[in-house]
Amino acid sequence: MDQSGIAEQTSEFVGLMQRAQDLAKRSQAKAVAKATGQDFSVVDAMTIANAYGQAAMHLAKDPWALAQFQVGLWTDASRAWFEAWSGPGEESKDRRFRDGRWSTEPFSRALRDVHLTIERAAEKLLASLPDEGKESLRVRFYTRQLLSALSPSNFLALNPAARERFLETEGRSLLDGFRNLLDDLERGQGRLDIATHDPKAFVVGRDLAATPGQVIWQNDLMQLIHYEPLTETQYKRPLLFVPPWINKYYIFDMKPDNSMVRYMLQQGHSIFLISWVNPRKEHANLSFEDYMRLGPLEALDVMEKATGQKEFDILGFCIGGILTTATMAWLAARGDKRVKTATTFATMVDFTDVGELGVFIDQDRLKALREHMAETGFLENYHLQEMFSMIRENDLVWSFHVMNYLMGRKPPAFDLLFWNSDSTRLPAAMLLWYLEKIYIENGLRKPGYLTMDGTPIDLGKVDVPFYVLATKEDHIALWTSAYPTTRLLGGETTFVLGASGHIAGVINPPGKRAKYGYWTRNDYPQDPYEWLAGAEKHEGSWWPHWTAWIDSHSDGEKVPAYRPGAGGLKPIEPAPGSYVRAS
Repeated sequence: MDQSGIAEQTSEFVGLMQRAQDLAKRSQAKAVAKATGQDFSVVDAMTIANAYGQAAMHLAKDPWALAQFQVGLWTDASRAWFEAWSGPGEESKDRRFRDGRWSTEPFSRALRDVHLTIERAAEKLLASLPDEGKESLRVRFYTRQLLSALSPSNFLALNPAARERFLETEGRSLLDGFRNLLDDLERGQGRLDIATHDPKAFVVGRDLAATPGQVIWQNDLMQLIHYEPLTETQYKRPLLFVPPWINKYYIFDMKPDNSMVRYMLQQGHSIFLISWVNPRKEHANLSFEDYMRLGPLEALDVMEKATGQKEFDILGFCIGGILTTATMAWLAARGDKRVKTATTFATMVDFTDVGELGVFIDQDRLKALREHMAETGFLENYHLQEMFSMIRENDLVWSFHVMNYLMGRKPPAFDLLFWNSDSTRLPAAMLLWYLEKIYIENGLRKPGYLTMDGTPIDLGKVDVPFYVLATKEDHIALWTSAYPTTRLLGGETTFVLGASGHIAGVINPPGKRAKYGYWTRNDYPQDPYEWLAGAEKHEGSWWPHWTAWIDSHSDGEKVPAYRPGAGGLKPIEPAPGSYVRAS
């Protein structure tokens, strides 16, 4: 690099340091507020300390086993280190180390293999902790967080790809990475808001959520979209989409080639969809019951006006699926037979085992959350983003740390991650009731335990055909906790297990290249793993299987296509509407 290049980079660095000084003060203030409990955090230091204290007492009961662990770890780590210098090793399946130099460079291979040895040893040691309560789960979880953070792939001097890029760019990658870090801190106002996508790559209403339709109804909680037909005739029974309200509705309407809304329209279905409001303080008192009354129940009334029909299909995704399930139980208790089939995607009904989400939620955290939302009226969207990201920390945190800060690159355009970051706030009353009654007390599966709008509900009274899709690698709604739906509902249930995770496993459209498959089986033993062992694996998308299931539960009658604006419902604005655009 010549003198002018050095001068230019030095000038840039000085400017970045000036930005960093201001951001450091804000970041420090936020960190202190969280550590002292002045500001709410999903991570509670006292809870973690208590968990490690109990784990230490348990491990101390068997000092011989602990000594064996230490000797074994030293032996295995030493062997891994010395073997690394004997020649190229096997490539690791761990995506952190997919660069070939982790296998061919002796120093890099030694770092990799020693680190992986430590991770395996820690996992084996902590597996001996008792399973009662959540303390052992927390110790395993936060130990994994620490070890993931200490991976050699996360350090510039130790990551061979990052080192090479630093030399190739003559230091430019480090400056760009520093700038990316400051950009992320500024966007989070002192909180590190790691960029996972290109925020300028998509525009809602142009690139995503672009299927033509009209908002035909709205209230304080939702807008109801009726989509323009894509066929001359449609099935007589309209279909209502109930999306989650943790993110925006357009997970159902991504780009045209992976839009479930567009796909179902092409199959001849009439589609109505709820677009939830992004709550503010004035929505603090909205309850879970309000979400039912002002959401699917009001939507069904409007759909009757729009189409003249009195029978409908319904589907819900994630927490929208929990609402759909509870609504079906409420309708059953009232003797309301309007809904003829129900579908849920990635929806837990049994919260006995919530996986690693249980690390964050208990009565103590609920108390802290209640105090926090007494002031705000809602939970800020980034808390849930941080929680979900920590469950898949290497994919959703550290991979972007390497890309953005060590390599000095910007993340690419990716529609699913764009949607994932477009999250919403959650109103206080709804969230507190949901976490206490459904999540902690597991009330949804208990007959008569929950009362919705004055009516006790019982899933066993739901006798309409139910299609339940779970995904095998879901880290949010464990498929083993969705499977009990097959035994809790009172009617015919079809359970399908998709490959991949919470989002990619659901948004898996048919195409020329099959991405993920799915499993089916006609009987449902009590043990989900027994079901899987005898299930049939199918290649390709499960979407045609689902549409065939819906069609099999209708008389097949078609009518002239329903068009928005009928039934005296004057369109309010074109889809995607204004609620989805609110930040």
